Amino acid sequence: MTTSDAAIVRRVLAGDREAFRLLVERYHDDALRFATHLLGHAADAEDAVQDTFLRAYRYLASYREQDRFRGWLWRILVNRCRTHAADRARRPVPQEADTLAALAEPHSPEAELDRAFLRAELCRALATLPLEQREAVVLHFTEGLSYPEMAAVTGTGVSALKMRVHRACERLRTLLLRVHNETETRHHRAISPESHHG
Repeated sequence: MTTSDAAIVRRVLAGDREAFRLLVERYHDDALRFATHLLGHAADAEDAVQDTFLRAYRYLASYREQDRFRGWLWRILVNRCRTHAADRARRPVPQEADTLAALAEPHSPEAELDRAFLRAELCRALATLPLEQREAVVLHFTEGLSYPEMAAVTGTGVSALKMRVHRACERLRTLLLRVHNETETRHHRAISPESHHG
């Protein structure tokens, strides 16, 4: 039987510091995926996640068992990602499209190139969104949170979150449609007989 988060927290607070490693192992990969989607940069994401776990350990006594530990942890993570995004805005760094594309889960070799391309384009489009819209989209679609859960994590009202997701989806749809049309045009030119005449 899997030990509950609350039981692990009780062990840590009772003096078993090593037990906190169980929570890190349980949530590190998901937290890193979320932070990478949100920040678009692997190094910043790793820093934000490490910072999150350090703060979670420091403030563990403030966790209340009636709340889901994951939700409590994600509130810290969202705040750390916001801080890192603000810091990075003051020191722009190149986008790591390859790192973002690597977030795609493994698929059959035949589909891998197309899926990697589409994932890379989606990540590039996602990176163009304002941080608050990107945050809402990732929480809703990647993390699968309901709007009330998102409100609890972000401290933003449900109606505002719905508007952010709506606007973000409209922009993503526009950007990805443009990419699709450009890709179709290039493909058509490549196979068109006229393209082989000089």
